[in-house]
Formats: sequence, C-alpha cells, structure tokens
Amino acid sequence: MERADKGLAFMLQYENVAWYEDGAVKILDRRVYPAAVRYEICRDHREVVKAIADMVTQSAGPYSAAAMGMALAAHECRDLSTEAQLRYLEDAAVTLSTARPTTRARMEQVTGASLEAAKKALAAGGSCEEALFAAAVDANERRYRKVEALAYHLVERFPAKGAVMTQCFAETVVGMMLRIAREKGKEIRLFCPETRPYFQGARLTATVCRDMGYDVTVITDNMPAFVMKQEGIDLFTSAADAITVDGHVINKIGTYQIAIAAKYHGVPYYVTGSPEPGHPDLSTVKIEQRDPEFVLQAMGVRTAAEGVKGYYPAFDITPPGLVSGVVTDRGIYSPYELQRYLDEGGSAEMAV
Repeated sequence: MERADKGLAFMLQYENVAWYEDGAVKILDRRVYPAAVRYEICRDHREVVKAIADMVTQSAGPYSAAAMGMALAAHECRDLSTEAQLRYLEDAAVTLSTARPTTRARMEQVTGASLEAAKKALAAGGSCEEALFAAAVDANERRYRKVEALAYHLVERFPAKGAVMTQCFAETVVGMMLRIAREKGKEIRLFCPETRPYFQGARLTATVCRDMGYDVTVITDNMPAFVMKQEGIDLFTSAADAITVDGHVINKIGTYQIAIAAKYHGVPYYVTGSPEPGHPDLSTVKIEQRDPEFVLQAMGVRTAAEGVKGYYPAFDITPPGLVSGVVTDRGIYSPYELQRYLDEGGSAEMAV
C-alpha cells in the first residue's frame, strides 16, 4: 500500500519527522532547518523528552517523536520480565506525555496507544520493541490519512485563485492542503508570518510551500492586518495545539491577534483539528510559559539591551467568536457545536 506521506515535502516524510531504528530515535532538528539538515540522535527515551522540551521538533512532530520514543523505551527494557517491562513502559509514557504541559492531553493519547500495543505484544509473547515501532508507523498513517480528509474540506473554502495566510507551522495540513489544491486546480499564493522566536512560519511553513512549488511570501509578525488589506487575503488558516469542546482554540502565540485582524477585515478564519474531550473548556488548559530570554534574541543574536525583561507565553487562546469554522476529517463545524462532532463518532486523535 502506498504510504500517506508520498509526494509531500522533505520534512513531512516520516523518516524526517522522527524515526526509530537500531536502538535510537532520529529527529530532524527543526531549530536549524532549512539552513542545515541536522538530526538529533536519542539513545534513551529521556533524551527524546529533552528534544521535545527543547523544541528540536515542533507542531505535530512531538507526537511522532513520543510514539517512536515509546519504541525506544521498549528496546531499553527488553531484557526485563514481562511485569517489569510494562512498569518501565508506563513510567516512560508519563515522562514522554508531560514533556510540554499544554499538549499533555494529546501526548497521553499517543503514549496510551503505545501502552495498549505493548500489552497485546507481551500477552502474545512477542517483541514489544517491534510492536511499538509498528504502532508508531501506523499512527503516522492514520494521522496523515485523517489530515488528508480534513484538507479536502479546507481546500473547498479556497478560492479558485487567491491568497491564503497561515500561522506557525500546521505540519501535515500544509502539505496535504497544497497537494489537494493542486489536484483541484486552485492557484493560491501563501503569506506566512515569521512566527518568532523560533521562526517556524519563515523556516518551516514557507519551506514546505516552496518545496511543493507554490508562490510563498514571508511577513513579519506585526504585518498581518496590513497584508490582509493590501494583498487581499481571502482566507486565514491555522492548526491548533488544542481545541476545547466549547470552541476555544489554543495555538502558537500570535494566532489570537491575527484572528482579530481577520474578523475586522472580513477574512474567514478556519482552524484545523478536532475538539478534545479532555478539554471541555478553558479550565483544563495550561498555557506554557517558556524561557523569556528567547524573545530578547533572534536565532541566537541578542536584540535587546542587558537588563531588559522578556515575556514568552508559548500559546494564546482564540475565542470561538473569532473562528469561522473548525475543519475536521468529518467536515466543517461551528466552534459552538463541537460536541456534535464527538457525539457523531469523531475522533479526538490529533490532526496536524
């Protein structure tokens, strides 16, 4: 069967996101890509945790890394008794799923699926390591196919010829929406805010757009409102690190302000993803506060004077009133009717 990543950009290929092989997890270092193609080699699942926390991989990358990290943990405990292996893997699941607090609920889905695969393998007397690697690859396939279905619904809202603004790095959604837009004969230009302080929009989204042959322009984070008006943006889209069942979107810091600008200019904002039962409302959401020093520099070059303070919430919260629709694998839902998506059998599994 043809893999779901066929025809997507280099950094969306499974092996270039996170890959387990021969007792190590290889993760493309997105902090330096595309200026350099460098891989972080993790030989212990705790090194995978550190790579996730240190932003070696971002967007949906941590979910692939966590699943591959569970395969690595299985390798580490392969010589223990069945009971000891399961305990070791349960501990590894907790460590991996808590690498970054805001995405904990989704990470628990990943590591929970790995634990179920491990239990089945142990009960059958098989290799946990092989079973967890197979489960990680299967998770990639399911997620990419889900995103492909989602992307068809998103592309339906694209004009035949027009301009789309993105935010941060929507991972597989970007690749799939561009592949499908080409299939549908839609000619679009992309405008990508740079997304400081890691510049994911400039380095990752824009590179994927370029690699897939699209007209793409990088703008700074303080340009979206002007560009919407000046360039005639037709649609704004982003993925989400979490979507509450009551319709709040938690995504890379900056999403909220672009959504405000979009509302003012009459530009529809479509977020891609699915609601999480673990986040019925904002009471369960914890916004991660990262090292403020990162906002005082740009790619390692200090831009502020010594003694100046920084502030770095990694995510912001966009209220449902600014969201035109939540694009899922089952169609587009109002942010006010996301419970219906779950009631109708929709999966809360991540889709980025």
